[in-house]
Amino acid sequence: MTDGQPSDGALAGIDAALPSADNGVWGSDVVARMLRALDIPYVALNPGSSFRGLHDSLVNHLGNTRPQMLLCLHEEHAVAIAHGFAKVTERAMGVILHSNVGLMHGTMAIYNAWCDRVPMLILGATGPVDAAERRPWIDWLHTAKDQGALVRPYVKWDDQPVSVAAAVESLLRAANLTRTAPCAPTYVCLDVSMQERRLDDMPPLPDPRRFAPASGPAPAAADIAAAATMLRRAARPLILFGRMSRKTKDWARRVALAEHLKAGVLTDIKTGASFPTDHELHLTKPGFFLEAASTGAINAADVILALDCVDLGGMFRQAGGLPKAKVINVSLDHQLHNGWSMDHQALAPADLHLACAPDVALGLIADALGVGEGTPPGDLPALPALSVGDDRPLDVVSLAAAMGDVLKDEIISLVRLPLGWAGDAWHFRHPLDYLGIDGGGGIAAGPGMLVGAALALKGSGRLPVAVLGDGDTLMGVSALWTAAHYELPFIAIVSNNRSFFNDEIHQERVARQRQRPVENKWIGQRISEPDIDIAAIARAQGLVGIGPVRTTAELGAAVREAVGAARAGSSVLIDARVAPGYNPAMAAGMTRHGGASAKG
Repeated sequence: MTDGQPSDGALAGIDAALPSADNGVWGSDVVARMLRALDIPYVALNPGSSFRGLHDSLVNHLGNTRPQMLLCLHEEHAVAIAHGFAKVTERAMGVILHSNVGLMHGTMAIYNAWCDRVPMLILGATGPVDAAERRPWIDWLHTAKDQGALVRPYVKWDDQPVSVAAAVESLLRAANLTRTAPCAPTYVCLDVSMQERRLDDMPPLPDPRRFAPASGPAPAAADIAAAATMLRRAARPLILFGRMSRKTKDWARRVALAEHLKAGVLTDIKTGASFPTDHELHLTKPGFFLEAASTGAINAADVILALDCVDLGGMFRQAGGLPKAKVINVSLDHQLHNGWSMDHQALAPADLHLACAPDVALGLIADALGVGEGTPPGDLPALPALSVGDDRPLDVVSLAAAMGDVLKDEIISLVRLPLGWAGDAWHFRHPLDYLGIDGGGGIAAGPGMLVGAALALKGSGRLPVAVLGDGDTLMGVSALWTAAHYELPFIAIVSNNRSFFNDEIHQERVARQRQRPVENKWIGQRISEPDIDIAAIARAQGLVGIGPVRTTAELGAAVREAVGAARAGSSVLIDARVAPGYNPAMAAGMTRHGGASAKG
């Protein structure tokens, strides 16, 4: 595998079907053919009658290949799987959601994907738009006048075509828009009557190559020259990496530019790996909040190159306010800001704003400075930075060390990490070493995103590994059945502190402010008495479930067993019982800055 592209035929032979004989053409057959023409590899779905026509066409007209259906137990999981797939591949998968009720189930996961700026083609369906065609009771409940209104503030575009010809054009437009930077989901709602309309012949379909997505914008030559001059003259340049591409050639160029400028580099843990964290120019560990070393670097810099950073304005506020340095801000994110939610974050200063994809601007600046292409990274074994030492009870830090002791010789992709993760626990040396968080801080995303990433990585030689919170896992645990059904190998380690611990921190903060007993912070938060056997829930769905484990030695043995099972093709979950707590930097950030809303 190169640059996050999945192997062909990753699920070949699973849920296979033979196309039917020539027995007529239906509206949904045209939709299915158009999905194939648009190179949508998979569609994740939970079945529903509103798209029964399309379901039949995917199975009996196309033979359940290109695209292949992925059966999910909840609409939210279907969206999360497409999200995880996109984080690896930078490609759009399909999702199908049943009428208004299925769309309501999927909304939080759609918001996550929106905030994470990933491509995704979501198909919905509604009961007959023509009231005379509705079945009594149920079709009325499952029909909406403007179904897209449920998600319009957090999708890039939506449509509800009522004819076959309009549906074809709508799919083509939606696929192009979701793939054009800045990426975000698009939504097309298909009238059930249109799907079930019999046609005389299969209409000719447009060639997507004749309707190519817009090429990305490039900054004016004068602006690139200005940015290059500012960086060339800088005595203390600093590069802040945010949402960057997964391509190894882009990674190599980033390293080459930083080394040419002798620029300090900061990354965070909200976004995927973008620069080798063990490089001498990488100044401090990535985190959710700034630490003293990061604040010092920002305040000492004279030129800052910010590349599509998540909440750049908030970073500067944490560092003390408007920076003295000149700021070159590279981002297209403003094109998605609509005011419905505050995902646009704090307003960031920019002495020069380059409106293009970050790796495009970086490449042009590197060209202007005479910087070479650099050396792409190879697929390297994991590089944990902590040593476990003697056997001891598990906390978040010792969990990272214990799993690292076993995985240090494996080529892995860390799909998800919990809020309490210590940024110095692991070094990232490849763009697929770490994939970032869920984007919107929504709950129940982790399991589904792990399944989607495992789908994308199957056959690549990389082992998907996720450390999930217990709250996140319990809310999304039935997503794991899809992985077992489609034989997607991965290792999920549940950092199970038996609490919605994030909220314990919030309750402690409020109690201290009000001079009330902090000892009561656990009430209404602890997931205990009885404890939940998460490994048993995994086994019940066909996974290999291990645990509970409580010490570093037990976790090490469990991870060794898990590696063997995953390499043999199994999905594996380990229930690791950890002491409640966060690494010190995260705990301080939660208290100082108001914190996050994730669970576990």
